[in-house]
Amino acid sequence: MQVKVKLNNLRIAPRKVRLSADLIRGLEFHEAVNQLGATVKGANEYMIKLMNSALANAENNFGLDKNNLKVATVIVNEGPVMKRWMPRAFGRASMILKRTSKIELILEEIEEGKNRKTKEQMEKERKARMEAKKKEEKLTREQEKKEDKDEKEIASQAKDKDVEPGKEAKKLKSQKSGWSGKIFRRKSM
Repeated sequence: MQVKVKLNNLRIAPRKVRLSADLIRGLEFHEAVNQLGATVKGANEYMIKLMNSALANAENNFGLDKNNLKVATVIVNEGPVMKRWMPRAFGRASMILKRTSKIELILEEIEEGKNRKTKEQMEKERKARMEAKKKEEKLTREQEKKEDKDEKEIASQAKDKDVEPGKEAKKLKSQKSGWSGKIFRRKSM
């Protein structure tokens, strides 16, 4: 099975992107990522992002094993060219071509069907991810409620002392914090 991903309008010239593409063509997925990470090219960052996107598609949409994937082909074509003008001597102007690239990356299985997940397994994993996400959202909501409650307590303490609630609340809040509370608690003469 093949997984195709595309990146359009990358603002790097195609001849520079082809240098990165030639490094990874035909390699296994992990070797290709390591190869891109070890070399210093401007397009490597975008190629790694594109490969990670293809990997996510392969795992989540098709149930493929990430250890059983290789880079089948990488095609780099020329995208739209932006034309700019630069002033030159004697009132002339010369054109500057700012080239863009289109990248198409195809991941392929090394051994067909090895460690591939069934649709039922993929649905179970998807449900587990959704439940984990709901739990995380619930925890963040509880933390926000707790922080709001603490702020209301500080405001009520400020009202009890018959002082402006804004200033006293800030003082009480700074007293609760660590070393910064000690610094700003000092009274100036």
